[in-house]
Amino acid sequence: MYGAPGSAYVYRSYGVHWCFNVVTERDDYPAAVLVRALEPLRGMKVMSRRRSQDDLRLLCSGPGRLTQALGITAALNSARLDGARICIKQGTLLSEEEVGSGPRVGISRATDWPLRFFVEGSRWLSRRG
Repeated sequence: MYGAPGSAYVYRSYGVHWCFNVVTERDDYPAAVLVRALEPLRGMKVMSRRRSQDDLRLLCSGPGRLTQALGITAALNSARLDGARICIKQGTLLSEEEVGSGPRVGISRATDWPLRFFVEGSRWLSRRG
């Protein structure tokens, strides 16, 4: 999380699942965004095999599911997110009305802080708020 902005911060959660974060601030300043879910658009056969799961909604709806489906492990920690190994591309700009926020989930502190952001009405959320 102290790495360069635009790089991956990958860590093990509770010794069980990998979590994937996007580092967002300058070097040596700890700031990142946890990627909790995504809508799979390509590579569903590979993701389904990795997860032993045929239900598309369950492929990447949760931080552990997402990393397993995408094959993200500690080997990608600190990788640039505009590279050949892993790449995040600019998507469609959303209006303020299309972006929802709510309380954080899966934590025990500051659960009421509205720091969870999502596309309103998305069926790909890891959990409903």
